[in-house]
Amino acid sequence: MPRLFILTLSLLPWIPVVPCWVTTQNEVSVLEGGSITVPCRYDPKYANHVKYWCRGSMREFCTSLARTDETSSTNPSKDKVSIFDDPAQEMFTVTMNNLKETESGWYLCGVELGNGWKADDVAYTKVKVIHGMSVENGMVSGEEGSSVTVQCLYSERFRESEKKWCRSGGWSSCLSAGSEGSYEDTSVAISDDRTGTFTVTLKKLQMRDAGWYLCSAGQQQVAVQVQVTPRASTTEPVTSPPPPSQSAVYLPPPKPITKESWSSHRYMLESVAVCSSLLLLVGLAVLARKLWILHR
Repeated sequence: MPRLFILTLSLLPWIPVVPCWVTTQNEVSVLEGGSITVPCRYDPKYANHVKYWCRGSMREFCTSLARTDETSSTNPSKDKVSIFDDPAQEMFTVTMNNLKETESGWYLCGVELGNGWKADDVAYTKVKVIHGMSVENGMVSGEEGSSVTVQCLYSERFRESEKKWCRSGGWSSCLSAGSEGSYEDTSVAISDDRTGTFTVTLKKLQMRDAGWYLCSAGQQQVAVQVQVTPRASTTEPVTSPPPPSQSAVYLPPPKPITKESWSSHRYMLESVAVCSSLLLLVGLAVLARKLWILHR
């Protein structure tokens, strides 16, 4: 029993404390040969504490890779690992360059507390180093007549592989950067920097250029959608007709003759004909009577 009590006391410093005063990203993915920058945020009370970056899934056994109390390089972009603390932003950042697939795994941001009775405050992140391809933007858009640029990223093992730009649906449409790492015609330009990126520029876009394309390096491919919007129209403004002069007289247009209007007109004509016939008969009767009286 006493041994169990002593063991419990010895583990207390390593039991996580809530709330967490250090936070970071849950996961970071990068192509092999690429770089990552991981932000690690901390509570203001840790502004003057030492910060560190280490590899491992347990803080007690992780391998230290960089510390803020060690001499920093003047060129962190070329260092394998570098760390920078910015107390004003309450954050320190870690940069890792030229990553290999074997460097995938768990890492942690840590703040050293220097207290044997309390464990350091840490936050874990998982780094995934993969080989293959990706694009900075899976969809690009441009106006008809303009140009768009696609950044195709590839991992280190495809550095010497042939780079191609293809229209989805047919390999016969592929354009290759060739051994020189470049290609250009009136509508497409391809340039491979041989360090992890080849750039495709579509020039003088036309509506028929819209669709799906593929960046290709070796056997790896990644899809890109190109959208083309119609060129803005430049039609002349529509002007209203001049107002009519005061002397002009405008008559309303004649009403069209419909079946209903024709029936109404026919009824009126028939009525006039009947009335005329009756008047004629009355007139003839009166005339005949006068002639009969004169004859007597």
